[in-house]
Amino acid sequence: MNNIAVLTSGGDSPGMNACIRSVVRYGISQGLKVYGVRRGYAGLIEDDIVLMTERSVGNIIHVGGTVLKTARCKEFMTPAGVDKAIENLKKRDIDGVVVIGGDGTFRGAKELINRGILVAGIPGTIDNNLFYTDYTLGFDTAVNTVVDLVNNVRDTSMSHDRVSIIEVMGAGCGDVALNAGLAAGADVILVPEVKWSIDDVCGKLNHAKKCGKQCSIIILSEHVCDPNDLAKMITVKSGLDCRSVILGHVQRGGSPSAFDRNLGSNFGAKAVERIMQGECGVVGFRNGKYIFVPIEDAFKQTRKFDMDQFILAQRLSF
Repeated sequence: MNNIAVLTSGGDSPGMNACIRSVVRYGISQGLKVYGVRRGYAGLIEDDIVLMTERSVGNIIHVGGTVLKTARCKEFMTPAGVDKAIENLKKRDIDGVVVIGGDGTFRGAKELINRGILVAGIPGTIDNNLFYTDYTLGFDTAVNTVVDLVNNVRDTSMSHDRVSIIEVMGAGCGDVALNAGLAAGADVILVPEVKWSIDDVCGKLNHAKKCGKQCSIIILSEHVCDPNDLAKMITVKSGLDCRSVILGHVQRGGSPSAFDRNLGSNFGAKAVERIMQGECGVVGFRNGKYIFVPIEDAFKQTRKFDMDQFILAQRLSF
């Protein structure tokens, strides 16, 4: 093994740059040439590949997003697209690729593995919805970003004696909502893993009002329901002034936390080590240890929602 490549694909997440930096510098320290692929699988098909040096990744560990850029590529889902990607790798004698991204990125990596390319996947997504690992890269930063923004919304909510619904990202996983909601002292947390009713929500809000609470915060995981419709239902049913805020892509940006910088640095080095050993799979972090498992595990494994944390958040809210 002499040459490897690194790419980021799908949605960006804080810590990706720390991870790219680690792959490049650790790879070079092991005597490898490391190439960077711009715009993910699209760049692999379009031959947008550049040789990286130690200085290529200087002063990026603290920067959000990804210096390699990212994109979604439908062409890579076709045999012809994969053929182009393999051809561009082979002409540079690239035998291994480190891919950083989420579920869709890993499914693309499977296509490269099926064609004989060594691939190490790194879970980069703020949603924490790859259940073989306790933490995905960017999750911690996103939670901290949400908490900071909730603090801002609470200021204006207090000024108007208002209920504020704050929708956060999650892609079908309630981890961002749960962790941010507990840390921010939310009154209600609505996630896809736990059943809820409008009667229960309004009952909690009215109880809080009777107890003298000047404002209430609801953290809503995306796709649970429409936040604007929920605000209207709460206003009609409870009589409370209720507004909704959709945080959106602001959750993906910002300087990564120390946790995500360290996680990305370790993920990158572990991925290079495994590729050099001739192994394919995905890096993760479980029970306090770094792991490397077959890529199929990224799709098969499930993780129970942390109901203890959810119940604690409920008990502490009033």
